[in-house]
Amino acid sequence: GHMIENELSKLEHFFERGARYLTLTWNNSTDWATSAFDEVFNPKLSRKGLSSFGKDVIQRMNDLGMMVDVSHAGERTFWDAIELSSKPIIASHSCAATLCPTQRNLKDDQIKAIAASNGVVQINFYSEFLDPKFPRNKEAFLLKHHKEKTELMEGGMIDYWADDYLLTKYPEELNAFRAPLSLLIDHIEYVIDLVGIDYVGLGSDFDGMKAPPLELDDVSTYPLITKSLIERGYNEEDLIKILGANFLRVLQENET
Repeated sequence: GHMIENELSKLEHFFERGARYLTLTWNNSTDWATSAFDEVFNPKLSRKGLSSFGKDVIQRMNDLGMMVDVSHAGERTFWDAIELSSKPIIASHSCAATLCPTQRNLKDDQIKAIAASNGVVQINFYSEFLDPKFPRNKEAFLLKHHKEKTELMEGGMIDYWADDYLLTKYPEELNAFRAPLSLLIDHIEYVIDLVGIDYVGLGSDFDGMKAPPLELDDVSTYPLITKSLIERGYNEEDLIKILGANFLRVLQENET
């Protein structure tokens, strides 16, 4: 949402160039939509949810056929979008808060609301959103490398990128506390058990994190997800839905 710079004409520009979904905000809020991070951790936040312009954005996205993505959105923003959107919405990269409590994951009522819109929850692969033990282990890792991180930040690197740099630099240490692949499958199954097979997909987030589950290093390892789902009893029709058909359905319903 930051990319449209508070102008509907720029939203339309991106749509004309092929963009078919817009994530309303990132960890930092847009001027018109509050993020999950800010709604939970920013005491100076003056309002929550969508502004009047934010509501215009949702309406225009519906008119264009651009999917509304509520990953990263704060709860108030989420419910505003649910109330306003006439088309199915997506969470492009979010997990289940019941299995891993964090502001970035979806509570059961949110997952149910996405399903009720005929949308889809795309499961995030980041270990921190899969495994509730990961933040504590990551904190211990960063404490061990505190001196090096301080030097990186004194050299101009922001906190977020310094963490990613260190996680990449010490892969063996990271591997010791990456989530097991089974936890990713647990989150997929949790959504299925809660709302059904038609409302879950894969969100990855490979471009935004350095700690996917063990074995799942890049898209070439996706067959391991398929194998794990088969081992848990899912049939070919189920697999096709999880691996992409559910998302394509939502895309098509937004375009009509």
